[in-house]
Amino acid sequence: MKRLVCSLAMLAAVHAQAQTIKPGLWEMNNKVKTGNAQTDQALAMAMKQLGNMPPEQRAQMEALMAQNGVSMPKQGSDGGMLLTACVTPEMAAKKEIPINQKGKCTSQQDQVPNGLNISFSCTDPASSGQGQIRFNGDSAYTMTMNVTNDTGAGPQKATIESTGRWLSATCPVKPAR
Repeated sequence: MKRLVCSLAMLAAVHAQAQTIKPGLWEMNNKVKTGNAQTDQALAMAMKQLGNMPPEQRAQMEALMAQNGVSMPKQGSDGGMLLTACVTPEMAAKKEIPINQKGKCTSQQDQVPNGLNISFSCTDPASSGQGQIRFNGDSAYTMTMNVTNDTGAGPQKATIESTGRWLSATCPVKPAR
């Protein structure tokens, strides 16, 4: 499950070559669908556990995530993972969607009208996928990715649906580096 969440974070880092985005605070809502009731239930349970962490443990996790420019994830009203992240002016100039890419990954992007078709492959954590990002101006996007993760117990497939929206020009969280 941790690898699935890491892949989800990596996906949000794809460079948005086709569109300019605004710097500032962004909100992202990510929904993961595995097609496996047990895995989907485990993901939902993990989100609930995040909300019920003891204050000391929660503070440690919030500090760790803030070092990467990301807020503590919350469960969205639609069951997705809701978080905020900061896009610096430098990231906006490079057309990067929030959250730095982690792991040893390569990606390919093909520009299409209003977005990108993308694919990626990672060795650490082992995962691959393909999908598309579509932009709604410079302050919103939607993304759909089909991802395969190898957790050591065999490949797991998931569909990740993500939306992002610009919230403000100021960032209360430290920008990702």
